Amino acid sequence: MKKATALFLVLSALALAACGGGGDDTTAATGGETTAAQGGGGGGGGGGGETLKLSADPSGAFKYNTDQLSAKAGPVTIDFDNPAAVSHDVTIEKDGSEVAASDLVAAGSTSVTAQLKPGEYTYYCSVPGHREGGMEGTLTVK
Repeated sequence: MKKATALFLVLSALALAACGGGGDDTTAATGGETTAAQGGGGGGGGGGGETLKLSADPSGAFKYNTDQLSAKAGPVTIDFDNPAAVSHDVTIEKDGSEVAASDLVAAGSTSVTAQLKPGEYTYYCSVPGHREGGMEGTLTVK
């Protein structure tokens, strides 16, 4: 009886885990919540979207591995890897307004996805002092 109950619990947990995440919500971050696109979404076009890679300095310094990213218009995902013990995130901004933000992560990974129109966006770490310390870049969407 105990084995059957344990098996049921394990199978239930696996089924629930398989149901979570993924999906086609272009404003949801994988591995955490984001802010939905504000005032910038829309635009036609289908396609599967584009995924960009970004990482934080492994020493914990306030910098990303690049200060320039580019993508095609549509759903854009930034996969963010932070190997440092210092918490960082990725926030996307357009004309001073937050478009989307990842979860804070230390020694781990997260991602953020937003529906982006052509233009220039800024990405930065929202931890107080990190952006000012140089942790920001330009995302050009064509």
